[in-house]
Amino acid sequence: MLRAAVAAKTPLGIKAKEAMDKGELVSDDLVVGIIDEAMKKPSCKKGFILDGFPRTVGQAQKLDDMLGKQGVKIDKVLDFAIDDAVLEERITGRWIHPASGRTYHTKFAPPKVPGLDDVTGEPLVQRKDDTAAVLKSRLDAFHKQTQPVCFLLSKCLNCERF
Repeated sequence: MLRAAVAAKTPLGIKAKEAMDKGELVSDDLVVGIIDEAMKKPSCKKGFILDGFPRTVGQAQKLDDMLGKQGVKIDKVLDFAIDDAVLEERITGRWIHPASGRTYHTKFAPPKVPGLDDVTGEPLVQRKDDTAAVLKSRLDAFHKQTQPVCFLLSKCLNCERF
């Protein structure tokens, strides 16, 4: 929804792009506003999926307030429970061919020649955020900010863990 609003150059999408271009996080109010706009489109009339939002209790409260004004309730929450060590193995082993976007993994989908794209033979790169240090920081934030949201939602809704 966020990317679509930016691409469509909606007023909220333009504000979101300004924040992203500055390297800032898009504010909770802007994201909830974009969700509010998107929900009014035909593509959301039969339902929608929010992936990665809300991530904090504050975001969950803003989303709940907006949904309440529309008379809409969340009917399902999926919580994919994955061990941190598994995430580290998956993330730190990922390599990408920048020109094509082809993705490889040192263990699960290795290139034929280590470090080189199978099609072009060009070097593969690792994203700057695919390191153990960045992942640790992101996981720390998840455990502090997002797990409480999962707990709250599981008390209120039919929450399924996978």
